[in-house]
Amino acid sequence: MRLKLIPQETNVDFFGRWKLWLGISAVMVVIGFGSFLLQGLNFGIDFRGGTTIRTESTQPVDIGVYRDAIAALELGDISITEVFDPSFDDDQNVAMVRIQAQGDEEAVTTETIVAVEAALSAVVPDIRFISVESVGPKVSGELIQTAALAVILAIGAVLVYIWLRFEWQFALGAVAALVHDVVLTIGVFSELQIRFDLAIIAALLTIVGYSLNDTVVVFDRARENLRKYKNRPLKEVLNLSINETLSRTLMTSVTTLIALTALFVLGGDVIRGFVFAMIWGVIIGTYSSVFVASTILLYLGVKRDWTKQDGASGTQFANIDA
Repeated sequence: MRLKLIPQETNVDFFGRWKLWLGISAVMVVIGFGSFLLQGLNFGIDFRGGTTIRTESTQPVDIGVYRDAIAALELGDISITEVFDPSFDDDQNVAMVRIQAQGDEEAVTTETIVAVEAALSAVVPDIRFISVESVGPKVSGELIQTAALAVILAIGAVLVYIWLRFEWQFALGAVAALVHDVVLTIGVFSELQIRFDLAIIAALLTIVGYSLNDTVVVFDRARENLRKYKNRPLKEVLNLSINETLSRTLMTSVTTLIALTALFVLGGDVIRGFVFAMIWGVIIGTYSSVFVASTILLYLGVKRDWTKQDGASGTQFANIDA
């Protein structure tokens, strides 16, 4: 017996209250953007600057023990990661301890570094401190600009690809859904003041790809049905297309969420922010593929006579499978 989240055939009217869905999305985007402007983001070490201490010991690295030892110093954001390298000996255990810059200082003071080293030496007697490196706010500012540029270029590339693959109306619908997802993800991190670092930028780019995949599946079926049902109203064709792909969309999202939930619960503090961003992105990306991208496509309209080429559209690559 096969597991079915929804019936084999559905006939849900996704556009019965399309103004309501767009209104909800618009309100959430305004709240998210407003929170970003008023509160800003809780930037991690990657964007604030700080100091990295490289340690080495013969004992296995226990991140929980390291974190508990340093927590009493109340230094704010601390990141501890174990370093793996094939060239290391069996008894060579290396870790990177990253401490955010304190106050208006560009780097952690010598006194703070000494206190951290003393705290770690108390729990790991044979620990050695190989190197200490600092990253100032100037470099961190460049990382913020580069990260923002990466997200913008990814969305721009999507716009061009969908335009060439389908039509400009499809492209605008897909990009609107991606911008919706990115703004809401940044907004929830701003509202909840969850640490925002380079791992979250990776999550944003992953969310863009995931949401786009859902959107393209719906759009591809819509294009097939537009050719098949040339006399049907666009609203009916889009409804049919979403219903036909609904089972695939939900199964993909649910199975992904199961894996992400396990990582969120069992994965530890190091990846919790990244996994939270992915969980939120999968949920909001599935929503936007159905209620944002398709609704905007309905509002803009689309070419119905596919027997004629439109010189202003990007249909020269429409028959290429990618």
